[in-house]
Amino acid sequence: MPWLVHGFSTRQGGVSTCYGGSTLNLGLTPHDTRANVERNRGRFLEAVGARHDNGANWPLVQLKQIHSSVVHRVTAAPHELLAGDGLVTNTPELLLAVKTADCVPVLVADVKLRAVGVFHAGWRGTVARVVEKGIGEMRRQFGSRPRDLRAAVGPSIRRCCYAVGPEVRSEFESQFTYAADLFEEVFDANAVHVRYPLLFLNQRAPGHGDLGPEIHLDLVEANRRQLEEAGLRDDHISVVEGCTACDTTRVFSHRAEFGKTGRMMAVIGIRPE
Repeated sequence: MPWLVHGFSTRQGGVSTCYGGSTLNLGLTPHDTRANVERNRGRFLEAVGARHDNGANWPLVQLKQIHSSVVHRVTAAPHELLAGDGLVTNTPELLLAVKTADCVPVLVADVKLRAVGVFHAGWRGTVARVVEKGIGEMRRQFGSRPRDLRAAVGPSIRRCCYAVGPEVRSEFESQFTYAADLFEEVFDANAVHVRYPLLFLNQRAPGHGDLGPEIHLDLVEANRRQLEEAGLRDDHISVVEGCTACDTTRVFSHRAEFGKTGRMMAVIGIRPE
């Protein structure tokens, strides 16, 4: 689609050095400098083609992400960060962005009406149906029809590495009839409670209780199902393969890197006619 600007960043190709090597950290984290992040963002915007004819970058519209279902329509770059986890627009030359380091980024484009959206879905936002509600907001604001929408699900943590607690499964079971399809029980021979059993002693004889298997959540499938529930055709949904926690040479992972990591961006915007 020649009118569309979009992309998912990786960790490579930047000027930040606090996360090993030269990385493209696009988030203002405690470990990096604002100057580095601004230089990285400039490189990324140039790479995706979000530039005016005079060489200036398009305004980058971000959010104060709060793991919610709040979606904002924007027509210009706001003076302060909006709190929420979704952005939609039909205004050209605005680059909508969400930041991730394991959570699921979703880009959506209306190929007929030239409207776009970007959504950030951690498990809480997924339970709150942020992607499904974002599609609803595009229908309400722009008159988008699901058959005209195309979606891309970006780099995120996959079922193989995303262990969650039983309370998360309960939340999903209370909201989705297909919740059973999203979870898998896994016995991990490398899990910390197997390698270091003394850390998990309890009062059950002979000192070790049955900790049971880990519960793994397929957050990507959960959001793909929401796109389908919102009316998108399966062949109009693209998923970037790979797992952020498995591939920290290419992408950032908050979980695999124990919180000391950078942030990637998922961005989308509309070229002027």
